[in-house]
Amino acid sequence: MAQWTSAVGAAQLARLLNSQQDRPAGPGTRRPPAYRALADGVRLLVLEGRVPVAARLPAERELALALSVSRTTVAAAYEALRGEGFLESRRGAGSWTAVPAGNPIPARGLEPLPPEALGSVIDLGCASLPAPEPWLTRAVQGALEELPPYAHTHGDYPAGLPALRSMIAERYTARGIPTMPEQIMVTTGAMGAIDAICHLFAGRGERIAVESPSYANILQLMRETGARLVPVAMAEGLSGWDLDRWRQVLREAAPRIAYVVADFHNPTGALADEDQRRRLVDAARSAGTVLVADETMSELWLEEDFRDGGMPRPVCGFDPAGSTVITVGSASKAFWAGMRIGWVRAAPDVIRSLVAARAYADLGTPVLEQLAVNWLFSTGGWEQAVELRRAQARENRDALVAALGRELPGWEFEVPRGGLTLWVRAGGLSGSRLAEAGERTGVRVPSGPRFGVDGAFEGYVRLPFTVGGAVADEAAARLAAAARLVESGATMAGEAPRTFVA
Repeated sequence: MAQWTSAVGAAQLARLLNSQQDRPAGPGTRRPPAYRALADGVRLLVLEGRVPVAARLPAERELALALSVSRTTVAAAYEALRGEGFLESRRGAGSWTAVPAGNPIPARGLEPLPPEALGSVIDLGCASLPAPEPWLTRAVQGALEELPPYAHTHGDYPAGLPALRSMIAERYTARGIPTMPEQIMVTTGAMGAIDAICHLFAGRGERIAVESPSYANILQLMRETGARLVPVAMAEGLSGWDLDRWRQVLREAAPRIAYVVADFHNPTGALADEDQRRRLVDAARSAGTVLVADETMSELWLEEDFRDGGMPRPVCGFDPAGSTVITVGSASKAFWAGMRIGWVRAAPDVIRSLVAARAYADLGTPVLEQLAVNWLFSTGGWEQAVELRRAQARENRDALVAALGRELPGWEFEVPRGGLTLWVRAGGLSGSRLAEAGERTGVRVPSGPRFGVDGAFEGYVRLPFTVGGAVADEAAARLAAAARLVESGATMAGEAPRTFVA
């Protein structure tokens, strides 16, 4: 029986390999043999999770044709990968990717480091901050006081607790978007919301238009539903959305869904202005596309001119009929990632369909966590907690920007006015190789291709505002050490990671 669980075609693997940009070799630098470069490229793709473990690779002849190299080169690369434990083969079954014994299976998303690794590695992979105490503790205590009446029920609320649905609806109404509780479904985080929407609207093989770059975990979720992703390039820097390009893609590709993060975009930090939002909704309506607006970062503005109505209107504010835009919100970014409460705002008939489909998914969201969020919303605790979160993110952002300027002056980025992430062009270096080198120098960083489709953004890394002060300084120093490793052409194969004390 074959040991592989998925397959990577020759053309797809060639695109991924060709996206790995290397810095031009300096004087006296020897390039590795072609087979070694190919083996290193495949190994990097496996270590990053861009080619999954147990994926069948194309036959030697097919890959040789796709890469315009000799079959001997591919055969030698496959043999090197087998010797290093990154490839297994069996006659009649082909060759499939593996990881050497004792190595962790690469994460396909941006999962946080396990607690035992936090003492030796600075984690810049997960864009989440610690809980804003004392508000988490107070919210849980308030939830426990409200719990007894619910404990006498079945505890199964597929659409969410009525009290929380009403509270979320009131918050939209206060923002100038009249909303009824029947337009709200509470979910298990924003990921749960997007997953439910994709399963309802975009079956296997359906097209979904996505910003390029976009949030890595959402892209992976959509791939695993069987969707065909249609990337729409973002404009340079923080200018955000190219509306002429969006209109063309929506008209020509006719995607069933379009997914956008208009509020402090993840990963670039861009903020769509009101004209961009209006034109995007109009383009989606004309194309018959459902526009999914992710608002999870909307409250994380970091500059004072956003206070008291300085933010653009929500995307759904440009869809008064409610027939085009579905909005997704969450407590996980603005409050704490451990508070897995999200929600969907949509037309009542869409909410009914999502609730009905939920019977075959997760059934509902934990009652205690819903009560905790409802307590925060109803007491004013939410606003005070988010204010703490903004202050922490602002301080961390400024510390990280200053540290990068000192340690890596050749890296390019624009400083966003909100959100949790910097999108950084890494001075001509490969983001994939920086991520691998960072494992040795004690800093975990996701490379740009995780946020693109088919290998785009190899020259970028995403850096979140999750550390500040001396830790931000040390993180930048470790990134600079990783950059020097990549520039020197040092190979990571077979070398043990160094240990650091934070």
